[in-house]
Amino acid sequence: MDKQVEFFMKEALFEARSAGQIDEVPIGAVVVKNGRIIGRGHNLREHLQEVTMHAEMIAITEACQYLHSWRLEDCDLYVTLEPCMMCSGAILNARIKNLYYGAPDPKAGAVDSLYHLLGDSRLNHQVDVHAGICATESSQLLRTFFRRVRRQRKAARRRWRRQNPKLTGQTGESSV
Repeated sequence: MDKQVEFFMKEALFEARSAGQIDEVPIGAVVVKNGRIIGRGHNLREHLQEVTMHAEMIAITEACQYLHSWRLEDCDLYVTLEPCMMCSGAILNARIKNLYYGAPDPKAGAVDSLYHLLGDSRLNHQVDVHAGICATESSQLLRTFFRRVRRQRKAARRRWRRQNPKLTGQTGESSV
């Protein structure tokens, strides 16, 4: 793997870890132009209760503000998870040149998994896609996060049942 590609994906992974530390799904992204990061983002959807606050959207917005332009031609986007439809639309509309992503997203991926939006020749722009960059590390962050979330939810359900035995039918009394 190219050292520069690895470096920028590690920066996206740093952003993903930042999201995980605040209990957001650990997805991170950076926008790069001429070897320099001009936009960073990590998921903030839960914190802000805003559906568009995906890592890619935040990084793209920051890059647009930096360049004072909605056109991100000659820019590359590095993201830890395959982008969804919304983010893929933003990538196309911003005219990003290259997308580098880590893990595939079989449930919502619109780049390779479910759809192939970024390479659709019917659209006025196509993006060069490079998949599987630091995929193992990206996938592991997500697996670890969701394992922890499931464990926390299970513990919360158990606590609730203990605190509300009459509502769950677990009164400890014999029905005979």
